[in-house]
Amino acid sequence: MQIETYYILLVMIIKVCVGSSCHLKGSYDVVEAFKSLVKKYNVEDKVELQASFCLGNCLQGVSVAVEEIDNTQVVENEQVKRTESGLLLSCMNGDATEKIFVDVLLPILK
Repeated sequence: MQIETYYILLVMIIKVCVGSSCHLKGSYDVVEAFKSLVKKYNVEDKVELQASFCLGNCLQGVSVAVEEIDNTQVVENEQVKRTESGLLLSCMNGDATEKIFVDVLLPILK
């Protein structure tokens, strides 16, 4: 009898809003920051970075949706909210991106 083992590769999907409001608030810089952080922390095989149009959080942009994760251990705050499919990150900018990546997302990936 042959036993087969299957491994499911889970990838965190990070969607950065590039809609008009978030674009004006610097979404390009957030995309570039995430690209750099994914490489810096060597998680290229665990993260898929995508651009997305409106995430419905225009007043709190730049908005980022994080999907395909277990969010049960994530502590919510003014920038991090749990959603049905993951997390919604608000008011992202160059400075906040690395802090949230390291404090919130990286522990989920490890």
